[in-house]
Amino acid sequence: MFRKLTTYLTLASTLLIGSMFFFRFAGIMGPGGELEEIMYYEKIPYLVMLIMLISGCLFSVLTHRIPFLQARVCMLTGLMLIGFQIWLAVDFIKWHNEMIFSLTALFPLAAGALEITAARRALVDGMTMQAAKLIRKK
Repeated sequence: MFRKLTTYLTLASTLLIGSMFFFRFAGIMGPGGELEEIMYYEKIPYLVMLIMLISGCLFSVLTHRIPFLQARVCMLTGLMLIGFQIWLAVDFIKWHNEMIFSLTALFPLAAGALEITAARRALVDGMTMQAAKLIRKK
């Protein structure tokens, strides 16, 4: 399972997305001057999206024996991560005066790049396996 770079890339993406459950999304200056933190799991749409992304990442790790399926799942998860990053960017543009955003708002972009790279690697692995089967047949 852990012999392919694709698995490591997908695991790194899973860890990045999983860490978002424990970090703050943004902070708002309270009336007393203290910083009130907003976590990702406190906003229900973000929580649902994070659960979907974690399940997609874990499913792509578990399909390591079927490279074409893994490539499709990685690509779908990568596109969802890019969409989540765009959603966070829109919220940043909308609330940049009132909120102090965390660096973790960029985690979906990094995880999306890792997932798309993993999809490319899985496709190369799958094509290599297909070519080896065809050569062995002859």
